[in-house]
Amino acid sequence: MYLDNAATSYPKPEIVYEAVLHAMRDVGASPGRGGYRRSLEAGRIIFQARETVARFFSISDSSRIIFTQNATGALNLALQGTLAAGDHVITTSMEHNSLLRPLYALRNNGVELSIITAGSDGVVSVENIRQAVQANTRMIAVSHVSNVCGAIQPIRELAELCAETGAFFLLDAAQSAGYLPIDVEHLAIDLLAVPGHKGLLGPGGTGLLYVAPHVSLKPVIHGGTGSHSTAEDQPRVVPDGFEAGTHNLPGIAGLRAGIEFILERGLAAGFEHEHALLNQAEQVLRNIPGVTIYGPSDPSARCSVLSFTASGVDSTLLAAELDHGFDIAVRAGLHCAPMAHRTLGTFPGGTVRMSPGWSTTREEIAFFSDAVVQCIDKIRKSA
Repeated sequence: MYLDNAATSYPKPEIVYEAVLHAMRDVGASPGRGGYRRSLEAGRIIFQARETVARFFSISDSSRIIFTQNATGALNLALQGTLAAGDHVITTSMEHNSLLRPLYALRNNGVELSIITAGSDGVVSVENIRQAVQANTRMIAVSHVSNVCGAIQPIRELAELCAETGAFFLLDAAQSAGYLPIDVEHLAIDLLAVPGHKGLLGPGGTGLLYVAPHVSLKPVIHGGTGSHSTAEDQPRVVPDGFEAGTHNLPGIAGLRAGIEFILERGLAAGFEHEHALLNQAEQVLRNIPGVTIYGPSDPSARCSVLSFTASGVDSTLLAAELDHGFDIAVRAGLHCAPMAHRTLGTFPGGTVRMSPGWSTTREEIAFFSDAVVQCIDKIRKSA
């Protein structure tokens, strides 16, 4: 049983596999690298995927969408492409290393960094962020949903703060895209980083960055673009200048299919399904002596994951017991977010994190919950 959809969604809808195979078997060519029919068809697939992404996130101009290899690539491009020495960035203690490590690297090169500690429930205070704003604050960068505890951040208020102060708003939607509605233009999001392989149900090696029209971006990868070939410098035309090299055509085709599946199913229906499964598991886990569930106490303020510990039980050992004894895949440890665990009080041991997907059933959650009870009892008895 696979319950690690917060890392990578699995299985994918059948139409995703079909789209990948079609791009590989029936098209095969590189988009923008020829005038023959196969290359033109490849270009159409990329364009259609861009249009689908734009529709999903309410983006009026699909050319502002840059395809990347993952959300980490999108975050690096957003940060390195906009920030310079002397700029100030505000972020939170709940961030994944995919955001924090690029910021640390930029700090070593003269970018000022303020990290605002979230509350013990994982939610950051907008007022605390407001108090950290400086005259040179260039960006506020936050994750929409915590990958550790599922806490949903107050992004509407943060977007309003950015509009008020003139700072760019960078939203890491790694754990929210495909689960929560994101209207880029209504929220005035300047930069949106999204993985394709999680909630959007696409293949691995896919992601994207939305860049608002008023944001001037510098390329961080230089190479062939299939256009502006006589220029010695990398063009800054969006998206061409930021998609150097051959596109991941099969992956992007699969990403489009994943989004189409969500659109047909309904975003709200998918959220309600997975939220019901999380609530079902939580009701059982809260009745186990010594189990603590992390994040906001109100389940409606959490999304996509359930993170917990059991007193006297090593989280990594519990995950291993679930895997070896019951063939249940969950994630244990620090989840590439050690500062978040310090905030929640779960460092250094981390937590066990389960994250259901679109195909997970209530019967599977019941099996998981019973398995957790058995594994905790077994570990405690052997201690």
